[in-house]
Amino acid sequence: MSHRNPHALLTPTMHKVLERMHRAQKIPMHALTPQQARSLYAGAAEVLELPRQNMDRVEDFTVNARDGYPIPVRLVAPAGPHLPVLVYLHGGGFTIGSIATHDILCRRLSHLAHCAVLSVDYRLAPEHKFPQAQEDAWDVLQWVAKLGAERGLDSQRVAVGGDSAGGTLSAVCAILARDAGVKLCLQLLFYPGTVGHQNTASHKRFAKGFLLDEAQITYFFEHYIRSPEDRDDWRFAPLDGRTPEGHEAELHGVAPAWLGLAECDPLVDEGVAYADRLRMAGVPVDLEIYRGVVHEFIKMGRAVPEAAQAHADAARALKEAFQL
Repeated sequence: MSHRNPHALLTPTMHKVLERMHRAQKIPMHALTPQQARSLYAGAAEVLELPRQNMDRVEDFTVNARDGYPIPVRLVAPAGPHLPVLVYLHGGGFTIGSIATHDILCRRLSHLAHCAVLSVDYRLAPEHKFPQAQEDAWDVLQWVAKLGAERGLDSQRVAVGGDSAGGTLSAVCAILARDAGVKLCLQLLFYPGTVGHQNTASHKRFAKGFLLDEAQITYFFEHYIRSPEDRDDWRFAPLDGRTPEGHEAELHGVAPAWLGLAECDPLVDEGVAYADRLRMAGVPVDLEIYRGVVHEFIKMGRAVPEAAQAHADAARALKEAFQL
C-alpha cells in the first residue's frame, strides 16, 4: 500500500497524541545511553495507560536460567485454582522495558481472559547481547511447562505472548516449543519484529514521526546484536533469518497465532508477512490490523480507544485457546 502523506492515515486522536509526545520529548531516545533510555521509558510507561486492575494474586519470584541466573518474574491472576497461563514477554527493543512497565497491560489481559499471566524480566542489552533475551524467555517457558503446577498453574494450558521485541521472542519460543514437544495453546503477538533488516515498505513509509522511528530501531538492534551476522539468525528474525544449515525456520506445527498489528507502524509489513508464512505452513492464524494507530498503541488505552479493543480481542483469543 502506498500513501502520499502517511500521516493522513492516523486517527485524529492518534495524531494529537503524537503531537503532544513530540512537544514533550526534548532529546530523542536514540541519543541517550541505554540506562537513560530505560529511565525515560519507565517514567512515561503508565501516562496513557488505563487504570491498574486489582488482582487476587500478585506474586514476584524468580526462575533459574540455564546459567543459574535468577530471572525475575511476576505472576498476576484472578481467583481460582489451576488457571491457564500466558507467559508474557515485554517489548522495548531488547534494551528497555521491564515487568513494571508492562504491569498494567498484563493485569488487564489476565482480568479480561480470566487466566494467569506470568511476566518475564529477561536480561537486557547491551549488558546482555543476543541471544540472551531469547534464552531467558525460553527457560521461563520451559519452567512453566514442567513446574508451573507448583504455583497452582495449569501447565497443560500455556500460551506465550508479547509486544514488539517481546513478540519476536514469543514467535521464536513457539518454534522452540514445537521442536521440544512442549504443547502451547497460542502465540499472542502484538506487532512483532520478524525480519533482520529494516527493508520492508512500511519501514520506509513510517520511518519518522510515528513514535518508533527508524533511528530508534537501529539504536535498539545495535545494542542487542553481537555482529551484523546476528541479523540473519532465525532466532533474531523468525521470518527471514536462517538456521545454521542455511534454511528458513520451519513453521509447520507451531502453536496457533493471534497477531495484533498497528497500521502506522514500521513493523506492520513484516507482521503481515509472518502471518502469511504461518498460514502457508498450515498454522491457524487470526490477524487484526488496527487502523490509524502506531506502534505501542496497546499501552495508550487512556487516550486511544483502539487499545481497549485490542485488549478485548487478545483476551477473546486467549479464552478460545484455553477453552474458557
